[in-house]
Amino acid sequence: MVPLFFVAGAISQYIGAAVGVFLFETTDPAAVAWLRAAAAALVLIAWRRPWRLTWTRHGIAVAGGFGIVTVAMNVAFFEAIARIPLGTAVAIEFLGPVAVATLGSRRGRDIAAVVMVAAGVLLLAGVQADADLLGVGFALLAAALWAGYILLGKRVADAGAGLDSLAVGMAVAAVVLAPPLLSGQLLSDATVFAEPRTWLLGLGIGVLSTAVPYALDQFVLTRISRARFALLLALLPATAALVGAVMLRQLPTPAEVAGIALVMAALIISAGGQHATAGPVGG
Repeated sequence: MVPLFFVAGAISQYIGAAVGVFLFETTDPAAVAWLRAAAAALVLIAWRRPWRLTWTRHGIAVAGGFGIVTVAMNVAFFEAIARIPLGTAVAIEFLGPVAVATLGSRRGRDIAAVVMVAAGVLLLAGVQADADLLGVGFALLAAALWAGYILLGKRVADAGAGLDSLAVGMAVAAVVLAPPLLSGQLLSDATVFAEPRTWLLGLGIGVLSTAVPYALDQFVLTRISRARFALLLALLPATAALVGAVMLRQLPTPAEVAGIALVMAALIISAGGQHATAGPVGG
């Protein structure tokens, strides 16, 4: 039953991402990422009511940094899926958490996991003549930001207020990053913000891609070990590829299937004796 909740959170995450792809028809990926952050902040603040806690300047600064890194990761992820298939972007993005999990490790299984992820990324992008290199670059940037998200997320989690810090962080990020993320859309076509469709889809992305997955992950993490949670992460690249195929008609090529399979195998290998990443999949 617990894995079903995990998969439900993953499906919600990637349906939200697929909705973002539909919104790309009229709205810049950076603006879509801001809409997601703003919607997620509203939902999380209404749910968690973080004002009930006592916040120090340091606590707000850490939460704000966490939120800014999270939104930057979302921007890179949305820029990636605007150019390459959803499943491919998610698989490449896992390079970040695998690198963090194996950083400084000398175990053979961890070295093998890094090699397998690298081989998977090459199959997904490097050896395909028609690969969008800019999209791959954004996916790699999202991977690096996901690594930063994990490291900052640990500090937030150690403080004992993970979801409350996320709510505050997303609110801070939505305010601080509004000018750079919205300026391109405002200069090219500001009329999209007068359309109810833009705000409704943005709200849907925020709820589906942030609020629901985080809530379900909290439920799962209270019932299973972090090692098992890490093992469940191996389901995510396949889940993303399935959502992409069903919703976006992005059917993977044999090379992409092989690349996703390598990334999943690497995650299974690195899960043994490792801790789960901080929060749900990046992007």
